[in-house]
Amino acid sequence: MPDSDGQARRPVLQIRRTIERFGMFRPEQRVGVAVSGGADSVCLLHALIELGGLRLSVLHVDHCLRGAESRRDAEFVREMAARLGLPFTLREIDVAPGNLEQEARKARLVFFQEQLASGEVDRVALGHTRSDQAETVLFRFLRGSGTAGLSGILPVTAEGLVRPLIEVERAEVEGFLRERGIAWREDSTNATGEFARNRIRHRLLPQLAEEWNPAIVETLAHTAEFARGEEAYWEQEITHLAETHMAYAGDAVLVRAAALGRLPPAAGRRLVRHAIRLAKGDLRGVDFEQVERVLDLASAPGGGGRTQVRGLDVRRSFDWLRLGVPVARKPYSLMPLVPGITQIPGASFGISLELLENSETSGLPENVYNTEMGCLDWKRMSGSLELRNWRFGDQYQPMGISGAEKIKTLFQLQRIPVWERAQWPVLTDGASIVWTRRFGASAAFAAGPESTVVLKIGEVTNR
Repeated sequence: MPDSDGQARRPVLQIRRTIERFGMFRPEQRVGVAVSGGADSVCLLHALIELGGLRLSVLHVDHCLRGAESRRDAEFVREMAARLGLPFTLREIDVAPGNLEQEARKARLVFFQEQLASGEVDRVALGHTRSDQAETVLFRFLRGSGTAGLSGILPVTAEGLVRPLIEVERAEVEGFLRERGIAWREDSTNATGEFARNRIRHRLLPQLAEEWNPAIVETLAHTAEFARGEEAYWEQEITHLAETHMAYAGDAVLVRAAALGRLPPAAGRRLVRHAIRLAKGDLRGVDFEQVERVLDLASAPGGGGRTQVRGLDVRRSFDWLRLGVPVARKPYSLMPLVPGITQIPGASFGISLELLENSETSGLPENVYNTEMGCLDWKRMSGSLELRNWRFGDQYQPMGISGAEKIKTLFQLQRIPVWERAQWPVLTDGASIVWTRRFGASAAFAAGPESTVVLKIGEVTNR
């Protein structure tokens, strides 16, 4: 307990330094202080009042989990806000079934984000302390987290959450309140062993402090700071690597397999995690072994194979790894528009067909007839056109090839990834394949300078 005015002021001075160090606030910003009624959040509110320069309001979440006790907490915070002359906002939440601690945290974050998005506040200040940071780092280490997880609780988030107490320990918080005669509420669930965090707080950390390292809280807090620095550096590096070695295909993420396989393990693992986060939206449920399987797939000889990452299908084809939901083949058979654009189902492009008279084609260079877009001699065709998927067994003789070839073989020669093939368009005239995407016009139906009416085929990307 503080035994002098200097010691009593220390938490406030440290909070000021923390605010300045992390640039948490601008003068006169509207700050919603999340106050549960517990010691940490009550200390935070009074410290920010002492520091001044902000337009404060009080936010309280009642999770409705402890009946009358929860209601008394809410009333306690309401009365405190009224005494201090501060606006008060209460949100009552029915926590979803499941992990109560995790679901309650999600519900609070939703409320805080709503307050920020509405413009009611510019920042939301939370009462996490250095002691909370130590518990978080230890908890995540025990669960097998990497450096990102060991970064712990962030002092400032991109969404606008700030934690001015993050460099103050819980004992200092209670000393601050006792010195000023400020009351707080105790949550009865904090004393139970039901939640993992309580067991870490009341059993494991004290044991580690007694038997291994008296400064364990400070050590774990420094670990978090070290890890945050590492993550900030790697974030820039991975952004650069992603620009060089990654691409997007709809909702999927593509990574160059050979380049990934050549990276040092530290960079490779981070690039894989980056790709998973982009494809999946988060890294929940993604562990070390799953990341290693993706790296093994990238380094394996040959150009095929697949593995699974929590919520994602990871498939290799030739030079690329694709991370996303599995590609489902959606059979289609369409009567294409002539003239017009026919959208390919399940793809991001359509096929354009246009009829040109001899006078319109005379200005085209001769090599246009041999491009992959394709020009067909309309008068050699019956006009019974069908636009459909490529099928196993399909074969034809494209311009420039000496004989008929299976389209599957052309895929191999052109190194077309397997996930691109499902909706691959083929244009037929009766029983004859007259054109396929990228491989172009059939030699038997291709237009030439002597053609009087030309069917010009193009690909139009959706916007």
